[in-house]
Amino acid sequence: MQRKMKQLFIASLCLCFFSAQLKAQPKKSGAIQFESTFDPAAMAAANGIKLSDEALARMPKSSVTNFELLFNATNASYVPVDEQEDSNNSGGGNGAGPGPGMGGGMRFGGFGGGNKEYYYSFADHKLTEVFDLNDTTFFMQDKLGEFPRVAFGPDQGVPEVEYIKSDEVRKILGFTCNKVVVKTKVKRRIMDEDKEITDQTTVWYTDDLGFDFSPNPALWSSGAVLAIEGKATHMFAKSIEYRKVSLKDVSLPKKGTVITQDEFHEKMEQRRKLMRANRNNAKGQVRAITIN
Repeated sequence: MQRKMKQLFIASLCLCFFSAQLKAQPKKSGAIQFESTFDPAAMAAANGIKLSDEALARMPKSSVTNFELLFNATNASYVPVDEQEDSNNSGGGNGAGPGPGMGGGMRFGGFGGGNKEYYYSFADHKLTEVFDLNDTTFFMQDKLGEFPRVAFGPDQGVPEVEYIKSDEVRKILGFTCNKVVVKTKVKRRIMDEDKEITDQTTVWYTDDLGFDFSPNPALWSSGAVLAIEGKATHMFAKSIEYRKVSLKDVSLPKKGTVITQDEFHEKMEQRRKLMRANRNNAKGQVRAITIN
């Protein structure tokens, strides 16, 4: 009898230990809601642009955009969502996400557009930005922690970046997040004057989710970024829900044209030249701009 009781006791201990291990493991599928606040006046000041009082009065104080990060064990997608629309009720078939381009809006590219979409493949660390340009959907490869030069105009170099890690931690959605300060320095030509612009942004990331991610891919150093605090932009994860997410909801759209960073940079240069020509020659008339 004593031997049998001992065996039952050991079996119970093993079951409790196994259950505790399961609870400790991070869940592999779900949705995280992000809110991004942008202050255009603060952005202008951070870039060394002085605005008149009249311009400041006309400028909106801030704008808020909501995003949703869907993730499963192998992939993730980060897309804008309507403020009052929940992806569980979006008619996406399995309730796993809103799908690209909610509300019929255009996806603007150029790394950091308000309607940007990103798709991640965890196994090969592949990151693809999806955006629309002249009624065409493009797929462009990006990298976490890298400032692509397509984000900057002519005569504007890619910033020098310094990452400063801190021992400070913060709890976000129950995850322990580590602090990293990202310092950037870049030379820009503003109003025919060469200036050196410096900036500092605080990034909060966690390793508890088990994958790499950042709502701004350039501002990344490790793990999954759940908050970014800058002079003009604040992004933070405001809720998380664990649920089943199908591969379809975190995979690239079926139709799209692959474009390289250099090809997109050339398209933007053509657009800038045409806009300058229109300003110089329009004489009150507006001409359409088309980039093929």
